[in-house]
Amino acid sequence: MFEILSELCFGFFIFTTMVLSWQIVRFQLKETFAIAYGNYTFREALIVTLQKNGNKGYGECTSIDYYHISLSDFEQILSKIKSQIESQNIIHPTDFYSFLLRLDLPSFLRSALDCAYWDLFGKLEKKNFLELNNIDFKKLPESSITISVDSLENQIKKIEKSAWTKFKVKCNHFDEKDIVRLLELDKNLALDSNGSFTKENCIWLENKEAVSKFSYLEQPMKPGVEHYEILHADKFANWMADEDCQGASVIKDLQKHYQSINIKLVKCGGLTPALEMISVAKELNFKIMLGCMTESSIGISAGAVLAPFCDYADLDGANLIANDIAKGSEIVNGKIHLSESDGLGIKLR
Repeated sequence: MFEILSELCFGFFIFTTMVLSWQIVRFQLKETFAIAYGNYTFREALIVTLQKNGNKGYGECTSIDYYHISLSDFEQILSKIKSQIESQNIIHPTDFYSFLLRLDLPSFLRSALDCAYWDLFGKLEKKNFLELNNIDFKKLPESSITISVDSLENQIKKIEKSAWTKFKVKCNHFDEKDIVRLLELDKNLALDSNGSFTKENCIWLENKEAVSKFSYLEQPMKPGVEHYEILHADKFANWMADEDCQGASVIKDLQKHYQSINIKLVKCGGLTPALEMISVAKELNFKIMLGCMTESSIGISAGAVLAPFCDYADLDGANLIANDIAKGSEIVNGKIHLSESDGLGIKLR
């Protein structure tokens, strides 16, 4: 179930040129998004479009300052490789991804192109992503919604008022009293410190039995084996790797330290490498979350097609922005509603 079909019988094949275009869009956030890296009132995103025979496939990547992502740099790269991409015949997406790898692109940009191609390919074949990959499922995980860094009192108020049932609480420092208060809530909570905890904090957490009430604790320290080597996967904390896991090749190294991994398409390079990560993680008995950035329904729809493989989902990105430009799969109070339309089911409004 976890293997991508390497060959498909094409329903039709018309020799027309594939056209690449792109635009930068500013998304206003419904409220300030506060995390350990800073406070944000908007996000800028690069929207990539691949068009052929009247069909359009869409991909997205966001500008993230703490990852040093520059969308203007990406525009320059796209201008340089535009002719190479447009000269490609319609081939299977895994073969197209091999072509993208040869271009030596940053993972965020490679992801946008990979997702746009999957979307276009499915629309040309008149099949959705699940059909193209023989993915069957009976149940989908429920997505969490992010509770930004704030006073604990305000965070609890947001949780209590929300119609969602799963929450990822952001923090930018360790406070034992706050941890204890969160554990006393009768809510499904996860904790994401964005690398702001120390080794001493983590030792305290993983040896406290009550901490097992958190569904997971994401990326507790700054990335690097020199940090995560003190984490133990067999203790009370369900440690989840985010920045420490950005490709399939590193997953086995994390086995003694993390129980779970967070897969984000822009970090690993798209849907194609994410499928490989899922396969490896399943073999090694990791729990898997499909995460996101603050993205429109373009990026969320791309990620949502992998939800059938996952134990957790954090796909609230489009719910955090005020001016979504697309339609596709939807996350409604945490419930994932997958589009049944061809490709990734993405349409611009």
